[in-house]
Amino acid sequence: MTNNPDKFPVGISKSGLKSVNSRRNFLRTSLVAASGLFLGRNAADCAESLVTGEANSNIKSCIDYGRSFVCNTAEANSVRMWIESRTTIIDPKSGTSTVYYQCASCKSENTFAKNDLFYKDNYDFLPIFGDGKVLIFRRHVSKRGEGYRTIRKMEEVWGVPEVYLPVPKVVTELDTWEKIRNATKAGNPIVTQTEFQNFDTGLRAVIEGPCKTMNILPPKRMYQVDTGPVAFPDLSKRYDIQMDCLNLAFIAFNTPHFADFVIEAPTPIIDGEKEVATVYHYSKMVTMNGRNRILAYGKVK
Repeated sequence: MTNNPDKFPVGISKSGLKSVNSRRNFLRTSLVAASGLFLGRNAADCAESLVTGEANSNIKSCIDYGRSFVCNTAEANSVRMWIESRTTIIDPKSGTSTVYYQCASCKSENTFAKNDLFYKDNYDFLPIFGDGKVLIFRRHVSKRGEGYRTIRKMEEVWGVPEVYLPVPKVVTELDTWEKIRNATKAGNPIVTQTEFQNFDTGLRAVIEGPCKTMNILPPKRMYQVDTGPVAFPDLSKRYDIQMDCLNLAFIAFNTPHFADFVIEAPTPIIDGEKEVATVYHYSKMVTMNGRNRILAYGKVK
C-alpha cells in the first residue's frame, strides 16, 4: 500500500482479482485519511473501477489531467502513462458502470537499447485501461490485417498498475459564454464532459477530457471546443467484452446539446480513380445529441 493520498493500487494481484469488498473498504479508508485533498469520492471510485468494473455514474467533478497517470509496476518496464481522457459507460438496467482511462500516444520503441531506440517499422501506440484489461491501438503507416487493436489482462502487460487521480481544489462550471471567454483568456485549464445515451440499448456514457483547443468568436458570442483523442464508445449494441465498443475519436461542439465526433477508421487513399492503400485515419463522422459541460480549474467570473 501507499501513504500517498493521490495514488491507488488498481491492478490484479498474482493470486487473482482482489476482493471487491476489501478493495472498496481500503479505498474508502484511504479517502477519509485524505479528505482534504479530494472533491467527494469520485477519484476513489474511479480508481476502484479499474479492478472491479464499477464507477460513480454521477460525474460531479473532474480530475486534474496535468497530474493524472497510470503507473505500471513490472520489473521489466515500470512505465508511467499520462491519462488523456476518461470514458464512463453506465448501464441503468443493471445499475453498474465502468470507467476507462485513455492514455497518451507514444511511438514503438526498442526500450532500454544502446542505440536505434525507435523501430524502423514504426507505429503509433495508445493504451486504454479499465475493467482489469488494457486495450492497445497500434497504428502502422498502412492498414494491416491484424494488430490494430488488442485486449489483454492488465497484469500480463506491464504488471499491476497504480493510478494517480488528483482533483483540482476548485472547479467552476462555465455555464455562460462570458465565463467560457474569461477562462479561455485567463489561461485556466479547461475540461469538457459530453454525456449521451442510446435509448435502444439503454446504455449511457460520459466522455471527459482536457480541452486542448478552444475557439472564441467575440462578435457573435460563440465558442467551439476541438479536442482529442478520446475513447468514444459505440452504445448501439451490447458487446460481449464491453471494452470492444471503444474507438479513438476527436470531439467538437459549440452548443450544450450536441457534439460531433470524427472517429479513427480504415480509410482508402485514392490516386485518381485507383485505391492505392488503406490507412487508419480520423474520417468517420458521427453526431451525438446529449449534454456538454465545460469546466475550468479555479475560480472564474
